Amino acid sequence: MHRPLIRYALILAGWVSLGLAVLGAILPGLPTTPFVLLAAACFAKGSPRWHAWLLSNRWLGPMVKDWEAHHALPLKVKWLASAMMTTMVGLSAWRLAGRPGLQVLILSLAFIGLIVVWRIPTRR
Repeated sequence: MHRPLIRYALILAGWVSLGLAVLGAILPGLPTTPFVLLAAACFAKGSPRWHAWLLSNRWLGPMVKDWEAHHALPLKVKWLASAMMTTMVGLSAWRLAGRPGLQVLILSLAFIGLIVVWRIPTRR
């Protein structure tokens, strides 16, 4: 009984992660890539069919294939992600002028995000 329950929980977690990834493509401050990779991991364990679908997706498939093959990010991708994150967080902090608590929160979360990106192994 636990096996089917775990399988369905993994599939649900994969779809929730994929939904958050789509939102991350639209909303500043919400990352896309980590949620796509989390969805891929959930689908790989819970549903080979959905994992294959994700791998064959023309927008998300190359990212997942690259991660599964190397478990590292190219240096160029790290710099691009850092620049985009810094730009969007900077704009968000600027828009929140007069709300220092939110500015500190956003800047702190961005700093954590940058640490996470740069801790991922680099592929040359």
